[in-house]
Amino acid sequence: MTFSICVREDYETGDGESHCRFGVAVTTRLPGVGTLCPFVSERGAIATQSLVNVDLGERGLAYVDDGLAVDDALEALLNADDGASQRQVHGVDGETTFAFSGEGCVDWYGRREGDHYTVAGNMLTGEAVLEAAAEAYEASAVHGAVDPSTGSSAVTEDVDADPLAKRLIDALAAGDREGGDKREELPVQSAAVVVASTESHAVAAPYNDLRIDATETPIADLRETYDLAVRGYRDMLAQYEGAFEADSLDEAGEQ
Repeated sequence: MTFSICVREDYETGDGESHCRFGVAVTTRLPGVGTLCPFVSERGAIATQSLVNVDLGERGLAYVDDGLAVDDALEALLNADDGASQRQVHGVDGETTFAFSGEGCVDWYGRREGDHYTVAGNMLTGEAVLEAAAEAYEASAVHGAVDPSTGSSAVTEDVDADPLAKRLIDALAAGDREGGDKREELPVQSAAVVVASTESHAVAAPYNDLRIDATETPIADLRETYDLAVRGYRDMLAQYEGAFEADSLDEAGEQ
C-alpha cells in the first residue's frame, strides 16, 4: 500500500565539521502514513509498510541507536514476528542497508538496495515506480570521495543547496509519475518526510519533519508545505535567532 525511500548521507559543513544525516520519505493511498511508517534518528532510518508492524520501526531503530546493525536488528525482529510474510521493511544505518518483502505482500511489490539507500513498495503499478524513485535520488545524492585516512566520505554542505528533505520529496514525485500506488479507487492519500542529523542548530529546521495526513494530492501538498516551512524558518531565524542562541527574549527583534 506504500512506497518509500530510506537514505544516509555523510557531509562536511563549511567550518570543516563532518556529519551524518538520515531520512525517510513515504507516500500511500491511505490517510496518516506519517504516523505509522517512517522512523528516523541520528543513527539510522527505517520504513515499515505493507501490513504495518510499527514495532519493526520503533524497536528496530532503538536497537540501531544502541549500536546494533540495521540488518541484524530487523532480521531478529522479523524472526520473532508471526506476520513476517506480510511485512515489508527496509532501512539504513551508518554502514549497512537492509530490505525485506514478505511473500504475502500484494503485487506489485519489491525492493532495491543502493549506495547508502533503500527503496521499497507494494501494491504498485510496477517496478518502474521504485526504479524512478531510486534514480531520482541517486542523481542528487550527497556523498564525496572516500578519505583514505578515515575511510569515510564527505562533501561540504551548502545551507542554500537542495536539502535532503526536498530531494526525498523529489524521489517520491519521480516514483509517483511512474504510477505509484495502483489503487485509484482510494483518492484520499498521505505522504511524509523525516530527516535527522548529527549536526546541531539553535533551532531545529521544521522542514525536516513534515506530514500531509489526508489529501488527494499528497506529494504536491508535501512539496508546498516544505517550501512554506523553509520560508518560515528563514523568516524566524532573521527575527529570533539571537534570542534562541542566548535563550533570552531580551535578544529578540521587535515583534
